[in-house]
Amino acid sequence: MARTPRWSFKEDRKLMELARASKSLEDVVRVTGRSPDRIKKMAMRLGLSIKSRSTKR
Repeated sequence: MARTPRWSFKEDRKLMELARASKSLEDVVRVTGRSPDRIKKMAMRLGLSIKSRSTKR
């Protein structure tokens, strides 16, 4: 399996922006092109909360 490149500072900032805007996990996947698992792990490292659309009400 091919590895994706490390997250750049710019990608970290974009993830923070999307989390602040309450974007769903599916939206973040579409914008960043990263897998849901990678996004969840990076969000956890940055102390962010990103919810899946299926868990939003």
